[in-house]
Amino acid sequence: MSTQIVARVLVKALMAMPAPDFSLCLFLIPERVQMEDQFKTLIVLSHYLETARFHQFWDEAAKNRHIVEVVPGFEQAIQAYAIHVLSLTYQKVPRSVLAEAINIEGLSLDKFLEHQVANFGWVLEKGQGRGQLIALPHNEFNHPELKKSTADSIVLEHITRIFPILG
Repeated sequence: MSTQIVARVLVKALMAMPAPDFSLCLFLIPERVQMEDQFKTLIVLSHYLETARFHQFWDEAAKNRHIVEVVPGFEQAIQAYAIHVLSLTYQKVPRSVLAEAINIEGLSLDKFLEHQVANFGWVLEKGQGRGQLIALPHNEFNHPELKKSTADSIVLEHITRIFPILG
């Protein structure tokens, strides 16, 4: 078994987040192999992603570029995952939170936001700098609506019959 190839497969699995590919692949790797430093690092990176600790993730990834940069598109895939998590959590995300989650700042962040506004329906609210809010498109998780289920409703007459029994 080539540990370099196994590490690449795990990096690709990280790129597939939120799919459970990483955990599934990890079950196929013997524990003695998982104890090697590069695999420990990938496990830590996975944990940071699963718990949405993006700042720690990007710090750790920067320290271990030699592991994660072997697969092209790694950074873009993780940024897409971070945006996915933010869109499930926020209706309006502070610019600073977004910048930390996707690891982009300054002019690069401005260009990224312009692209998202033009192509994906993001809205930049008034304000400047780190305090600016970005309105994300609504979805079923960040914009819940109260749904009345007729199948689960109880007729009032049935409830009034119970009151004399309870009293």
